[in-house]
Amino acid sequence: MKYIFIVCISLFLYSCGNNQEEDHAHDAEGNHLTSEVPAVSKTVWTDQTELFVEYPALVEGKTSKFAAHFTSLDKHQPIREGSVTVSLIKGDSGIRNSAEAPSSPGIFSPALQPKEPGTYNLIFDLKTPQYSDRIVIENVRVYESVAEASENVEAAEEAEISFLKEQAWKIDFRTAPVTLGEVYDIVHTSGVWQAAPGTYKTIAAGANGMVNFVSESLTEGTEVNRGQLLMTLSSEGLSSNNIQAEIAQAKARYDQAQAEYERKKELYEDRIVPKAEFEKVESDFRVAEANYLALASNFGAGGKEIRAPFDGFIKAINTSNGDYVEQGANLITIGTDKSRLLKTQLSATYNPRKESIANVWYRNDQGDWESALNSDGSIVSVGKEVQDGKPMIPVYVKVNDVVEMPEGSFTEVQIALGEAETVVVVPEAALLEDYGNYSVIVQTGGESFERRPVRIGKRNGKNAQVLGGLQEGEVVVTTGNYQVKMASMSGETPGHGHEH
Repeated sequence: MKYIFIVCISLFLYSCGNNQEEDHAHDAEGNHLTSEVPAVSKTVWTDQTELFVEYPALVEGKTSKFAAHFTSLDKHQPIREGSVTVSLIKGDSGIRNSAEAPSSPGIFSPALQPKEPGTYNLIFDLKTPQYSDRIVIENVRVYESVAEASENVEAAEEAEISFLKEQAWKIDFRTAPVTLGEVYDIVHTSGVWQAAPGTYKTIAAGANGMVNFVSESLTEGTEVNRGQLLMTLSSEGLSSNNIQAEIAQAKARYDQAQAEYERKKELYEDRIVPKAEFEKVESDFRVAEANYLALASNFGAGGKEIRAPFDGFIKAINTSNGDYVEQGANLITIGTDKSRLLKTQLSATYNPRKESIANVWYRNDQGDWESALNSDGSIVSVGKEVQDGKPMIPVYVKVNDVVEMPEGSFTEVQIALGEAETVVVVPEAALLEDYGNYSVIVQTGGESFERRPVRIGKRNGKNAQVLGGLQEGEVVVTTGNYQVKMASMSGETPGHGHEH
């Protein structure tokens, strides 16, 4: 019985093998016609989104499933929530299909089954909790047959560097277009950070007394909030210059002057006392009132209170806990990072003037270039003369952005002079340098990249002039370009790991 079963299975497999040709279609010459639909891929950028889509070429009557990769350009992260509707439109009619959620992070998988061949617009409508976007791919062809599609769809060229979306989404990765921008003649120099006028305040003692710190952690650099109690001045136990006794006396004089004022006021209104006598009483009352309010202001159970005048940090403490200080003594200085003064310098050969300085860039604490004139920053002043031993002209720039760099620290500075020239520019972050030679990573497709040498001209802050190697509109990698470079040096193309 076992032998008969094995023979039957063998005959069945032999029969299947010998009739394999009958499962395929043939042309007039008897050649095979492949049933595999060639793949198409497109990459489109808008101001908000990058779409990289892969799909079988559209053929009449056949269903094509799309692998639409959506990347938010804000932080170059995959779209994790939302829906996508894909439409195939010609004139006023068409078909559409929606994917209500991504099949995996960043990837939506709608499908279409075209009814007629022709040339259409392929439209992707993306809706997320944060924003909506529409991406249109024009002149998309629907073929009559798989054979026609195979003849007309060009095979995709092998990318010089393959870097998958799943790889890019896992790292800090950004791209930017090559654009037209303004460049100037640049002077490279340095600067030192100083406190801008009005960004710090020294608080003086409003009375004589003993200093009592409210907190044990009252040290330089401590952040404080507006109105926060920092220390008190107490004169308790002092036989002279006792603020409590002075306030009590001032209150008594104030009460007495107020009573006299109110009495004289009634008599004056009844024309019993002359005007000069009433004005003298009123003046004494106002002086007593001002004196009492000045002494009593910011006075609490612990004595005279010292509070922070604004949000900021402790810049300096000029006294110690338990010290006796006299009225007017400097106690503490509060500063803020909301505005800084950048002192830099220029050679007198440039004949610098405020009007001739177009912009000033500095390196922030992250090492990136920032414009000092952002957020209504301004050129405060430019020196008028040089001195013996100081051949440079000082330039003071007010920076209104928060500067996370210590006061007194140095930074690199670029000063733009003269008239602007409009040229092709690339973000400086996109540049890769090898022994003085520069290159960039160009994104040629959704997952295709090319390392390309470029010639660089003037460099202004965040941008560099491109003299050759790039054209306006091309897309370059600005963050993560080193990882793409390493992928090109590995000599291996990673397997396509999409989960469609």
